Amino acid sequence: MPKMKTHRGAAKRFKLTGSGKVKRFRAFGSHLLQKKRPSRKRRLRQSTLVSAADRKRISRLLP
Repeated sequence: MPKMKTHRGAAKRFKLTGSGKVKRFRAFGSHLLQKKRPSRKRRLRQSTLVSAADRKRISRLLP
């Protein structure tokens, strides 16, 4: 069987942490920022972890 190819779109959006969890960036932080509270905009700049329900599906895209 040939090697699995990495899904390039997923590789640009997700990173693996040292412990094997999947890190992602938050949505809704690129435009229409005038009406969002400053505290919300600060929170959108932080990365977070992919939920446990989606982790297996994302990990398949990143062999």
